[in-house]
Amino acid sequence: MVTAATASAAGPGARSWLIWSVGVAAYMLAVVNRSSLSAVGVDAAERFQADAATLSMFAVVQLAVYGGMQLPVGLLLDRFGARPVMTVGMLLMAAGQLTMALSPSVGVAIVARMLLGAGDAAVFPGVLRLIATWFPAQRGPVMSQLTGLVGQAGQLLSLAPLAAFLHATSWQVAFGGIAGLCVLFAVLVFALIRNHPPEVAADVSVDTDTGAIRVVRSSVDTGVGIRAAWAHPGTRLAFWSHFTTMFSGTAFILLWGMPFLTAGEGLSLGTASLVTSVFVFAAMAFGPVMGALSQRIPHRRSRALVLPAVAAQAAVWLVVICWPGTAPLWLLIVLAIAMALGGPASMIAFDHARTHNPAHRLSTATGITNAGGFLAALITIFAIGVALDLQGAGTPATYDLDAFRIAFLAQFPLWLLGGAFIVIERRRTRIHIGMDPPRTPRARP
Repeated sequence: MVTAATASAAGPGARSWLIWSVGVAAYMLAVVNRSSLSAVGVDAAERFQADAATLSMFAVVQLAVYGGMQLPVGLLLDRFGARPVMTVGMLLMAAGQLTMALSPSVGVAIVARMLLGAGDAAVFPGVLRLIATWFPAQRGPVMSQLTGLVGQAGQLLSLAPLAAFLHATSWQVAFGGIAGLCVLFAVLVFALIRNHPPEVAADVSVDTDTGAIRVVRSSVDTGVGIRAAWAHPGTRLAFWSHFTTMFSGTAFILLWGMPFLTAGEGLSLGTASLVTSVFVFAAMAFGPVMGALSQRIPHRRSRALVLPAVAAQAAVWLVVICWPGTAPLWLLIVLAIAMALGGPASMIAFDHARTHNPAHRLSTATGITNAGGFLAALITIFAIGVALDLQGAGTPATYDLDAFRIAFLAQFPLWLLGGAFIVIERRRTRIHIGMDPPRTPRARP
């Protein structure tokens, strides 16, 4: 008789890879939805006659709903599994994009982005759950990075191709077409994905080293799981790692990158798309490397991978902001590469959450962690928009390079705050798991 342990110990089979492939393709489409305003931000500002703060609200409410839905999604995944939750997520995104295609006003467009955020929130945690239930536990870090790598391709589709499609057709056709793709993938997810292997009766994770089988669930519905997860310094380390690493690239790609490169730095749309494409390809290249290193140096992830990624982003941004006149193309490409470190580094946060939490808090810890980066991103996006408005540079006609430079300074307080908490929680985590001795108070003279 083939058991869950022996089946998983033998390695993932063709069905496991098929299910993951459908799930990660759905995640790639979710990334397209998430960043669908990135290349057409100027078009959106003109269509809705929106200033910078209003335009940033499209992304802010989307990310706020995304972050706020992480814990409810964890509960729903525990109750119903990945298949129905991801299916509903795809349908919500379809409704959001159809609403965006037909929206006559800013208010309706904001509702559309809220629907997108709610649907998007269901997809990535769903894929992580499929990894936990269909693949050996030891493959978790690499599979998570591989998922992020493939998902990055969605950003490529939402940059120049979407802008070109919109300009060749119309706003309604472009966003309506994305809505149709979401409906198609809702059907594929429901038809092909299964919550767990047929030989087991529940979502379980199998440790192929020990043969231990653990049910994948959380206690988020009681509130106990949330408090218990946050009480562990490893979860807080995961939260602040995600918070600090990814917000710069997310704000850049999600909304402000193309306006900064075209209206600020004076690049053509094609050259600006080249820079943003470098960001995506670099993130895809860094992903497997970060995953392998995270697996090999689990106790040095923060110091060797996360903090250097944060420092690189801050250093290159400082050079770009201080550069006299428009920055040369090579420097903007270096900036894209530096920001690209943030995505793979942020995935290490999920390794922290998985390592330092028992199986029954997996969804809860994942939700808390995932909310961190998007909380920082929505703060950054809104702060940049407000800073532009306060300088009188809040519309496409008034965008100005110096105003963008000052606005992008809003990132630095978040890097400092997050970096400080990473150092603090890393120390607390090492003490908690017995790797470092607790600090003893100094004796008074």
